[in-house]
Amino acid sequence: MKFSENWLREFVPIKVDRDELCQRLTMAGLEVEGVEPIGAALEGVIVAQIVGCEPHPNADKLRVCQVSVGAGDSAQIVCGAPNARTGLKAPLATIGAILPNGIQIKKAALRGVESQGMLCSAKELGIDADASGLMELPDDAPVGLKLAEYLHLPDAAIEIKLTPNRPDCLSVHGLAHDAAAIFGVAAALPAIAPIAAATTNERKVELNAGADCPRYCGRLIEGIDASAPTPLWMAERLRRSGSRPISLLVDVTQYVMLELGQPMHAFDNNLLHPGPIVVRRANGGMMHLLDGRQVLLDKEYLVIADESGPVALAGIMGGYDTRVTEATRDVFLEAAHFAPTAISGRARKLGMHTDASHRFERGVDPELPRLAIERATQLIAEFGGGKPGPITEATLPQFLSPPTAVALRRTRLRRVLGIDVVDTEVMRILRALDMQVESTPDGWRATPPSRRFDIAIEEDLIEEVARVHGYETIPTRMPAGEIRVAAPSETRVGETDLRRQLAARDYREAITYAFLDAAELKRWQLDGDALALANPLAADLGTMRTSLLPGLVNALIANRRRQHERVRLFEVGRVFKLRSPAMDGRALAEGNASKMYADGPVETTRIAGVACGNATELQWATDKRALDFYDVKGDIESLFALTGAGSEFRSAPANASWLHPGRSAGIVRGNAALGSYGALHPRLLKALDIDSDIYVFEFDLEPLAARAVPRAIAITRFPSVRRDLSFELLESVTYDTVEASVRAAVGSTLREIFVFDRYAGKNLGVGVKSLAIGLILQDDYRTLTDADADACVRLAVAAIERDCQARLRG
Repeated sequence: MKFSENWLREFVPIKVDRDELCQRLTMAGLEVEGVEPIGAALEGVIVAQIVGCEPHPNADKLRVCQVSVGAGDSAQIVCGAPNARTGLKAPLATIGAILPNGIQIKKAALRGVESQGMLCSAKELGIDADASGLMELPDDAPVGLKLAEYLHLPDAAIEIKLTPNRPDCLSVHGLAHDAAAIFGVAAALPAIAPIAAATTNERKVELNAGADCPRYCGRLIEGIDASAPTPLWMAERLRRSGSRPISLLVDVTQYVMLELGQPMHAFDNNLLHPGPIVVRRANGGMMHLLDGRQVLLDKEYLVIADESGPVALAGIMGGYDTRVTEATRDVFLEAAHFAPTAISGRARKLGMHTDASHRFERGVDPELPRLAIERATQLIAEFGGGKPGPITEATLPQFLSPPTAVALRRTRLRRVLGIDVVDTEVMRILRALDMQVESTPDGWRATPPSRRFDIAIEEDLIEEVARVHGYETIPTRMPAGEIRVAAPSETRVGETDLRRQLAARDYREAITYAFLDAAELKRWQLDGDALALANPLAADLGTMRTSLLPGLVNALIANRRRQHERVRLFEVGRVFKLRSPAMDGRALAEGNASKMYADGPVETTRIAGVACGNATELQWATDKRALDFYDVKGDIESLFALTGAGSEFRSAPANASWLHPGRSAGIVRGNAALGSYGALHPRLLKALDIDSDIYVFEFDLEPLAARAVPRAIAITRFPSVRRDLSFELLESVTYDTVEASVRAAVGSTLREIFVFDRYAGKNLGVGVKSLAIGLILQDDYRTLTDADADACVRLAVAAIERDCQARLRG
């Protein structure tokens, strides 16, 4: 929200300087984002009039102007502005004046002709960004008057950042109520008197959208001079509030919106078809908007229509075909109340953002439409003439909820704030915020004005008292009482430990959007049970992610395009899926009805990673080697090792269509499938336009992080014995099967088993491989003899031959 400082001060007699004003607004929750001084140094700049304008004798683009400066005096000015002409009134910087841009005006000769000052543009005076020519002043501007006095300068354009719950402050009236409460003064808001109807002509209004539009006000004003100029004071307020003055009718509707907070629209009544104005849902088809665009409307959109069809996109923008121009003579003014749910996200879906949609999405006072119509009528009649008809108001009272009173307890206020705020101060604050307040035995009962949707519970009132009384008045105290420190669970590996482990393996943590394009998920074949957003931030962020991998791979691609060949990223985050009937069935079988009927998607925390490029950073001690499947497998196994139960994790076929069928695997722990890892499928790499292998992994976090409570065991003082075995077996037999067989046969004496060689060749035959494994044997209570070790070997060999159909070599 951007507004003129002088405009606010006109409504509220604030006696502090600009810096303190901004500081106190910020401390009260109205954060000042920027302050743009306007006309701060205009001493020596006056209103002047060009009374003569001749071409410069020595320059084609310059003119020699004779300028009246008041009191019968004149000055000769050489000027190059294209709009310099006889009769024009414009600002003149006299000799000795210093402009805001630092230029000091001196008597000078330009191409041999003396110039006794400088006619100025708005940009040179620091008033506006327009530098296309001289700043044109109204014909009634008094010649010789100081420009600062005439334009009510200096001023400042102050921009505040509002939270979505404070749409009431998207107007100068709303800000005035807050400022009056903050500074302890009374707001002097001008009264808006009803304008009597001068004709009986009107347009009927029909509301066919139910709760989406429970109130609509309209008024027909005939015989307007739409070409009349916008008064200077209004144009300046608009300009300082970030709006460009356009024409009287457009400027009046924009001004009323900034002043009161009610968006309005003006239709050329002669371009509307006869019959009533109807508020309804769109029926499909195209519509031509004010900005010239043609947009396709579906039933999500609310429209204002006449007999011919839509003439405005409700709460967003008017239609091009019924717009007002300088030729307009009869205007139909509109001010309506639209429910935020009916407008929210609609403009964004069309790639738009308007002042009206910004306000209606957050909520506009339902009592404002009639007041806004009266104010707009007052301004149009004063500066453009015309005969107003009666106000037509259509209302659906069942969809308009009056404000409800909220109780505030004295004890609760003190408990939350930790300080005593005297009763008179509480009453002052609430009444200054335009609330109806009555005392009760234990505190107060306050009814907020209709514009304050955010006041609903006791804590809302406490917040109002705190921010106006001053957060800085609340002392900082350490919490009293016993604080329970939450101990981390010993039955779970912490997320921090998992993050540190991957960081130690040379991965960098990334945070990606939880929203993706639906087309992206479809490309990955991950769009099953995907949750589409009703109100996305952007069209390409319209679906909640069902996997962390698409976002991580996009981040990897972005890094590769910036000349990073070796990229290793990981993320811990949530994925989202629609609740399936199977999930509800399991909940019912478990007797958990609350889980069955829980709202919202299923959220699962996962850990995922992506890697490409070389296996290691370039260095002199090792040869350059591309990353492969086993490098990523080692990274994953290092995570499993943190659980102290690495042997519980077993490989399984990967059930993932986005992975390479020959270079991928799944991981299970017990009966739970954790996820999968491997190289991306060539089909997907081609679709992503990637010319190198990318390895990925993704696992559910909870089953991965589970572990037994760590317990300390004594380190045996007896030595270990190593025995090596080599045997032939079929390629189809996995190492997991071999390891499980040996561990079951040898028992607790086997402390470690590992593969140290693998061979496959023509001499072994097709489909046969040779594995060499090492066995580490150890006892806690005695030294193992050769006979003990040989007995363990015989058990291992017998188990491998029996369970794996292997043959011992050598």
